[in-house]
Amino acid sequence: MTLLLLYVHRPAIDTLVEIEVFLSANPSEIVTIILEDHVQTPNGLKGVFTKAGLMKYMFPVKNMPKNGEDWPRVSDMVTHNHRLVVFTSVESKEQTEGIAYQWNYMVENKYGDEGLEGECTNRVNSSALNDKTKALVLVNHFRTIQALKPHLMMACVDNSEPLLTMLEACALAAGQRYANFLAVDFYKMSKGSGGGAFGAVDKLNGELLCGKDDVHSCKVH
Repeated sequence: MTLLLLYVHRPAIDTLVEIEVFLSANPSEIVTIILEDHVQTPNGLKGVFTKAGLMKYMFPVKNMPKNGEDWPRVSDMVTHNHRLVVFTSVESKEQTEGIAYQWNYMVENKYGDEGLEGECTNRVNSSALNDKTKALVLVNHFRTIQALKPHLMMACVDNSEPLLTMLEACALAAGQRYANFLAVDFYKMSKGSGGGAFGAVDKLNGELLCGKDDVHSCKVH
């Protein structure tokens, strides 16, 4: 269950409606949204998901794995139509709006330039990467944006061999756990070998599913 995060500047409702259309048209797909939450209106976050028609897909907080328990099987999530997993950065909203607080379930490495220095260490908000009471691992691998100008050309380099190297470093730092989620800039850009972000996702899914470095090597039972 690996996701490339996308940052967009548009009304939230527009993006959420697109997600509803996608989930409706693809009944076996699962979407995860990890929010840097700045919604201050009481129940405003839940309200926009309700308005977009997404609550019927929401994975219930009460079913979230506690203390490092295994995540439900994809087939079970599809069967129960729990196909939208949403995390918020605001702790109180888990109780008030029924939206999971990210740091109760996930660890994450440093983002921006600090996350490209060869070491994989946790960001300030996150528990230590090897905290196995948190079932999920998110790896960031993108540069700090300077003056709102993303490093377009450097993304080709960052999304190639250095990305695969960082995934291995973070797996080691996380207690031999490969990332469930991957965040990069310009995910279609890469150079050289390694397959870019798509190759990285194939590797992560392979490691998570069957312990192989390419999901295409996993046998279907």
